[in-house]
Amino acid sequence: MQAVESLRGGLIVSCQAPKGSPLDDPSIIAALARTAELNGARGVRINGPGHIRAVRAIVSLPILGIEKLEHPGSDVYITPTFESAQGVAHAGADIVALDATLRARPGGERIGELIPRIRLELGLPVMADVATLAEGMAAAEAGADLVATTLLGYTAETRGRPAPDYALIAGLVSRLDLPIICEGGIASPDDVRRAFDAGAYAVVAGAAITGIDRLVQRFAAAIGDGPR
Repeated sequence: MQAVESLRGGLIVSCQAPKGSPLDDPSIIAALARTAELNGARGVRINGPGHIRAVRAIVSLPILGIEKLEHPGSDVYITPTFESAQGVAHAGADIVALDATLRARPGGERIGELIPRIRLELGLPVMADVATLAEGMAAAEAGADLVATTLLGYTAETRGRPAPDYALIAGLVSRLDLPIICEGGIASPDDVRRAFDAGAYAVVAGAAITGIDRLVQRFAAAIGDGPR
């Protein structure tokens, strides 16, 4: 659990890029992760075994590993199966992060069985990405080592709710005796401070730091038809 302890009170940088972006390349993701490490991050969140291996080769920070995979008939796509968790673990992740909502999973796997299996067979702590207080409590009961607010706004039940939700963080902190990670919607240093004020154990920032595609689009859109 040293990887979990080292995240306490720190910033985790999510180093990801959209499919089709020139940035979606293992060497570039690794460079972003190394930059995060050199500038004070305590951990990095990385998508896909290939990217995880590249990051592991040059970064000593804890890696929160995920694999985004779409399956017909299921809305769960963040490390949706044990097989995907196994790939993440074998690539060098220190923590396996997964969708821990109560939605139907591919192959009929259940979160109450998947979390303990990952911990037992892969020997790694599990971070449960949830959208609600009830999901966080269910993940904790299943044996999750950390709970993150990652999926707030991405499920039918929570669609339209703005993130970060500091009340959700505080609610999870008050009910669960395990680290609560604020992830989703962090756009500024002030957001980071407010998350810690709400009781977060650590904070994940992604698009605000490494979302270069989206940032350029926003700046370009501000120009409109051209300079005035």
